[in-house]
Amino acid sequence: MQALLAAEPALVRDRPGQTLLADKNYYGREFERQLAHLGVELLRQLIESVNDTLKGQLDPEQHGECTPGGVAVRILQRLLALTAAISHNHKAGAPVIRSLTAYDH
Repeated sequence: MQALLAAEPALVRDRPGQTLLADKNYYGREFERQLAHLGVELLRQLIESVNDTLKGQLDPEQHGECTPGGVAVRILQRLLALTAAISHNHKAGAPVIRSLTAYDH
């Protein structure tokens, strides 16, 4: 990530207040300090939680498709469903925004 930001400084300079979603492999006080200096907020736990929700509640491994295109469509459908549920739960003030239990019929 540091190499990308060094090679393309306009990514941050021209778009202040960005948030970087990263998995748990992006860590370290120095990395976080560099991002903070650039005005970038790092959200690690969020992406890990969303990935766990996606895998646990939407079961993308059981897609039932035989073609790469079919697999991609099924996984994108699940991502869209999760995004819609998170947005709805957030706007509705639900205590747990990543829960899909209310939509499990």
